Amino acid sequence: MPSQKPSTLEELSERIIYSERYSDDKYEYRHVILPKPMLKLIPKSYFVPDDSGLLRILEEHEWRGIGITQSLGWQHFEVHAPEPHIRNPVPATTPWQLAAPHVAKPGRASSSTKTL
Repeated sequence: MPSQKPSTLEELSERIIYSERYSDDKYEYRHVILPKPMLKLIPKSYFVPDDSGLLRILEEHEWRGIGITQSLGWQHFEVHAPEPHIRNPVPATTPWQLAAPHVAKPGRASSSTKTL
């Protein structure tokens, strides 16, 4: 008996991929990769108004509303599509990623910052 495909944002949110955290001198970052079927369930108003199919920068209540979970203090700041010549090893992901910075505390390694 074939399994039923997830059909709600809540079900699909279990398939969101969160990268390891990394940082520079100012911020801590993380990429969030959404499963491709999620695109059909995200409100049209969350996309840029051209035909690119990319999300616009979302407010915290918007990205939390589609199932992205992060500790407090994270901000959505970038959306991008992967380079066409780079192979995507994860077949069921969207052709774009979200990244959210978190202000790292001066003088501390990123491993000492808040965890999810």
